[in-house]
Amino acid sequence: MSQISGKIWKFGDNIDTDLIIAARYLNTSDPKELAKHVMEDADPTFVNKVGAGDIIVAGENFGCGSSREHAPIALKAAGVSAVVAKSFARIFYRNAFNMGLPIFELGETDEIKEGDLIAISMESGEINNGSTVYRFTPIPPFMQELLDCGGLMNYAKKEIKA
Repeated sequence: MSQISGKIWKFGDNIDTDLIIAARYLNTSDPKELAKHVMEDADPTFVNKVGAGDIIVAGENFGCGSSREHAPIALKAAGVSAVVAKSFARIFYRNAFNMGLPIFELGETDEIKEGDLIAISMESGEINNGSTVYRFTPIPPFMQELLDCGGLMNYAKKEIKA
């Protein structure tokens, strides 16, 4: 997975894990059930609008709050192919890679508009919205391996077989 393309959905700063998937839905870890409620408290219509391959672009501190792994699971299961934000809460950052959800830190997210189509090149560290090319620090090779395997558990299974 070296390139990701999709339609943008915008969110602001401090989108916490309870906005991504509310605690009232944590009685299951079934990705399909979680996907039905993703971002519900931030935008009640999001789940009906998001399509497979779409990308969330947000401000500072995306994924703050609790350490629940349900948040990246719900996003991925809803079809979100990546999250681009100015910054991520550290535990969400690691959980996203562990669950196989690509995330990218980019300081210029204000300029990217909802509805834009963007292409993310993980190898070159570029995001292109058709008029501007933004640069981010490419993902370290090990984290790229986690994403290529679909997350930490799949990576571990592959390593055990090797």
